[in-house]
Amino acid sequence: MPQTPHIERHFAGSETVRDIVIGMSDGLTVPFALAAGLSGAISTTSIIVTAGLAEIAAGSIAMGLGGYMAARSDAEHYFSERAREEAEVREKADIEADEVTQVLQSYGLTAEESKPIVNALRKRPRAWVDFMMRFELGLEKPDARRAVISAGTIAGAYIAGGFVPLGPYLILPTASAALTASVITTLSALAVFGYIKGRFTGAPPLRSAIQTMLIGGLAAAAAFMIARAIS
Repeated sequence: MPQTPHIERHFAGSETVRDIVIGMSDGLTVPFALAAGLSGAISTTSIIVTAGLAEIAAGSIAMGLGGYMAARSDAEHYFSERAREEAEVREKADIEADEVTQVLQSYGLTAEESKPIVNALRKRPRAWVDFMMRFELGLEKPDARRAVISAGTIAGAYIAGGFVPLGPYLILPTASAALTASVITTLSALAVFGYIKGRFTGAPPLRSAIQTMLIGGLAAAAAFMIARAIS
């Protein structure tokens, strides 16, 4: 009897999605709050646009560099830990073998069942280190291009998000009209973004949409009221 082949579908783009979420959420929220705050103090759209563009440029660079440094730090941590494990496998083989047994026992294997696996790993030092990195330390080898890709992804998502709240100010002549359009456009974009983020991350999409929209809306409202009170 023919059988349908089992195909496992696992989402493998978690790092890229994380970078997009980081860049897009800040790109939608920070320029939105800035534009709303300036709208509460001035009525000239050209000043708001200039300040918004400057913020998008500075924010995207800062966020991109932050993503780059974070990815570089992860890579440096991984290779530092790997060098330590390689030294321990050479110099403290018996202790490391006991640690392998403990790891396997945490998965329900007995000491007797673990023994052949431990002996096999002792004959393969590189595989042994790989095993310890993954199952003892929970570390995966980072992609060599990860830092650059992360920086570009976060910066690009920030720029794309930033032009959503700023767009109405580029088109409409008055700050009050642009603010209304920006609020409608940005809150809608935040809701859609939050919903999609929930679908990708496994969170309830509707709750994610509402939370994302509320955070962006509260930030913009606070900036607007503070600017209005000061001016």
